[in-house]
Amino acid sequence: MRLLLSSVGLLGLLAVFLSLYISRLRRTKHISLGDGGDPTLLAAMRAHGNFMEFVPLCLLLIFLVMDYYGGRMAGILAAILLLSRLLHAGGMLDYIPRGRFLGAVGTYGVLIVAAVEILLLGFRLKPF
Repeated sequence: MRLLLSSVGLLGLLAVFLSLYISRLRRTKHISLGDGGDPTLLAAMRAHGNFMEFVPLCLLLIFLVMDYYGGRMAGILAAILLLSRLLHAGGMLDYIPRGRFLGAVGTYGVLIVAAVEILLLGFRLKPF
């Protein structure tokens, strides 16, 4: 349960960091709306947008998994999601080579595993 809670808390802080990073770029580049054609700001906006597109659904599925498979499985999925989102953001912001690819693969993996587990429960099957 600690792994799950700490991973979810850190995901929340990562969302804040990505938002603040965009705000800082906007302030330094004097761009108040849109990306102003700036590739750095566009990458930061997409890193944040991609985070907000995937993380809520993944967390919803992870919490549903927790109800049926327990905290250990949910904690592992949340930790993988956290690592994946850190890699993805680092790759999008040009800090981690291949981070975007590795983060996307990890995120898709979490989404697929959690969705399949929930789907199997719908058929009254429990694979793990």
